Amino acid sequence: SHFLVSHAVALTRDSERLMEVKRRINVLPLGSGALAGNPLNIDREFLRKELDFSTISINSMDAVSDRDFVVEFLSTASLIMIHLSRLSEDLIMYNTKEFGFITLSDSYCTGSSLMPQKKNPDSLELIRSKAGRVFGRTTGLFMVLKGLPSAYNKDLQEDKEAVIDVIDTLNAVLQVTTGVISTLQINKDAMERALSPDMLATDLANYLVRKGMPFRQAHMAVGKAVHLAESKGVSLSHLSTEDFKSITPMMGSDISQVFNHQHSVEQYTSPGGT
Repeated sequence: SHFLVSHAVALTRDSERLMEVKRRINVLPLGSGALAGNPLNIDREFLRKELDFSTISINSMDAVSDRDFVVEFLSTASLIMIHLSRLSEDLIMYNTKEFGFITLSDSYCTGSSLMPQKKNPDSLELIRSKAGRVFGRTTGLFMVLKGLPSAYNKDLQEDKEAVIDVIDTLNAVLQVTTGVISTLQINKDAMERALSPDMLATDLANYLVRKGMPFRQAHMAVGKAVHLAESKGVSLSHLSTEDFKSITPMMGSDISQVFNHQHSVEQYTSPGGT
């Protein structure tokens, strides 16, 4: 759950950015003319109210050449795709036989053209690849804008293709991502089998810190314990109490309580922790 929430938090920030972009781009350029405004006494405030804009542009030359609103949208879309691509990569990895933490629905996978037993996570791989497409659109528009003189230039028509393509891409990718997440199966047993005592080495250091040992020294002591376990060919949790005490007398019989993965998760009670 902590893993999934980490991605949800990133996507929540993306949603907030979209709302901020919407607020900043809610400016009416109508009435700016081609360059210097409009000489026919058009009531721009009336137009603003009728078209439900928050404000009007304050400089006609900027209004006809400004594409900040496009760049902001494309940049936010790029961040969304970064987060969806990273989520996809995590899920691809956790879906492999080496991990087996999740199983993707057949609806979002395809078979291999060669290996009958193979199920490819094509939906996630395509999401990952679409990120590059969106980045390309964003970078491409930057290149168009960087050398333009003031006022309108025909180069600016390139923004339409970029925006329309990115909107279509985002719509498709978000729908597929929703489908993948809502249909995947979480394999709790496989996750539990992947747990090992070595993961709790930091917990062992925290155990010593709670007994008054500075973390720097606790880190060194646990390092010695790990080395001792490796030299004996056993896991850290299988060292005897005497083994631990040979490293530091602060490691007592209560050390066995450290090697509990459930307790390890529950001890991180600070806001934002597990």
